[in-house]
Amino acid sequence: MAGDVTALIEAASGGGDACALQALFERVYDELKVLARRQLASSGSSTLNTTALVHEAYVKLAGSRERELHGRAHFFALTAKAMRQIVIDHARARATEKRGGHPANILELDAAADVIAGEMPADELLRLDRALTLLESEEPRLAKLVELRFFGGLGIAEISLLQAISPRTLNRDWRRAKAHLYVHMHPDV
Repeated sequence: MAGDVTALIEAASGGGDACALQALFERVYDELKVLARRQLASSGSSTLNTTALVHEAYVKLAGSRERELHGRAHFFALTAKAMRQIVIDHARARATEKRGGHPANILELDAAADVIAGEMPADELLRLDRALTLLESEEPRLAKLVELRFFGGLGIAEISLLQAISPRTLNRDWRRAKAHLYVHMHPDV
């Protein structure tokens, strides 16, 4: 099965075979639904369900002209990023519809990474997105770790396998990423 996925990734890369991209999504559909379920559990989106999020991520990736895929880890990272953008867009729409809003709460990244049940207010999700965008410009590797961990719902062990980085290094990076995000999300604290 891993060989099939690799062959499909190679065929779909570079805006190549659209049928291969569709077959790739079908092959890993269950894994993508798990990622989507974890992400939606932390975002509190009532307008998206896991199936819709996976399908919107597919449409987003299929529509990209510059779709270079460099293996399984890169594919899942791109898909997690697409899901993040979709969830953030929905959060922005919810935030614009609101009149007033909640007081800003401090987001506990460890709890979110473990995908606690419950709803994350749209304003918190938007603050996280802004902080993550800034982190991406300063420390791309840390931003990718946050995306995979928070938006992709993957644990350190899974990310270690995907990226071939030791869990010890990833734990150290995770602490740095959380500190960086906290500072940018709560500058007045």
